[in-house]
Amino acid sequence: MTRAFVILIALGTAACAGTVHDLDAHAPLPAAATPAPIAPTSGPAQSFTPAPIAADWWTAFGSPQLNALVTEALTHNNDIANADASLRQAGELARAAGGQTLPQADASYQAERTRISNALSPAVADQTQQLYTLHTAQVAISYPVDLFGGLRSKVRSARAAAEVQRHRLDAARASVVANLIQAIVQRAVLADQIDAARLAITVNRGILKSQLQRQRLGAIGAADVATQQTALATAEGALPPLVRQEAHQRVLISALLGRPAGDPLPQLPTLAALQLPTSLPAVLPSDLVARRPDVRAAAAQLESAGADVRTAIAARLPSITLSANAGGTAERFGDMFKSGNPFWTLIGGLTQPIFHAGALRHQQRAAEAALDGAKAQYRTAVLQAFGDVSDALTGLATDGQALDAATRASDASNRALTFARRQLALGGVDSLVLLNATATDAQARAQLVQAKGARLSDTVALFLASGGRVVPNP
Repeated sequence: MTRAFVILIALGTAACAGTVHDLDAHAPLPAAATPAPIAPTSGPAQSFTPAPIAADWWTAFGSPQLNALVTEALTHNNDIANADASLRQAGELARAAGGQTLPQADASYQAERTRISNALSPAVADQTQQLYTLHTAQVAISYPVDLFGGLRSKVRSARAAAEVQRHRLDAARASVVANLIQAIVQRAVLADQIDAARLAITVNRGILKSQLQRQRLGAIGAADVATQQTALATAEGALPPLVRQEAHQRVLISALLGRPAGDPLPQLPTLAALQLPTSLPAVLPSDLVARRPDVRAAAAQLESAGADVRTAIAARLPSITLSANAGGTAERFGDMFKSGNPFWTLIGGLTQPIFHAGALRHQQRAAEAALDGAKAQYRTAVLQAFGDVSDALTGLATDGQALDAATRASDASNRALTFARRQLALGGVDSLVLLNATATDAQARAQLVQAKGARLSDTVALFLASGGRVVPNP
């Protein structure tokens, strides 16, 4: 028996030779570098520090209204609730997998009422007793001996899957917070643009009224009035798209807060009420890999795939199962455990897969292919993380330049519009000059608002790309 057991192990081990698998995905890391400070002349400067990112990093925007909205989103957002449920499910499945490595015990009771033919009754039995009841109660215990770690690998795979869900929950929290702040910033930008558009309409109406008065006095002709009417209609036509976009951002905010569209929202912060964070995270490559929830989820997925390969290998090796059952049987319930009625059985089983038409070998190769895919996914997650940080840094650097240019353009266009109004009142220029000055000023104002909003949005993007954690709700 011992010799046969050794032979079976040797055969199984030989069949799975060369199954050492490397879980290192060999993801490339860029060189560490601290970005230069961002110091536009038209707005606050932003510097980079290697200090850890605060778990409530959104409070750096200095808006109590924003803080309250983030708290509400973390409590009621449905994506977070879904991720939390998936985590609890994965945790229970991992604990269930762990239970499979321990002895299993089951108790059973069976009552059987039987009538047999007289011809089938044994000669030594009472020939007149053909109807009887049989009571049987027993306890069965089984224990799989995890000799080659197949069950332990299943447990590691299940625990790694739970770890994946935990990091996905972290990613869901961070994504919801970032998306909410982005939507709030975009709505504030649109609100300022709506105010600027309404102001432009009011100004153009005033100019048209003045033009009509001058036409009645014979100072200008119908062409000048028609030109100003065109300008007013153009300004009025620019307002509805902005209103529609602002309403859409409100719908997005409601969804992120877990509220139905159309329900009244609390007071939303304006663009002026949002402070630009002046201290930004300087992320080292090693810190980013260790901090980003999507990268950590990919690493846990890689661990799960490696455990699945070990499970597939163990399936081709011998398996040992120990089992036992004990109980009693009798015609009367109270006699089941009297002398002579109890019974017991001990069983030891050894199974070595020999021929499964290649199924076990192909399952192992499939698990190895899944491991290679998990390595590629991990490398993709790492590259995506560094790409997100690079995009955010580039956006912040160019945002500062755009803010300076937009500020200069807004100041210049405002002065030009003031001069044009004065000259028109004095009759020194025609209405076309004022029309061009008004349109240029409106465009410059819109660009300035967009530049201010872009700095806030890209700051949020940097916090998210750097793996800023979000504390769970208490």
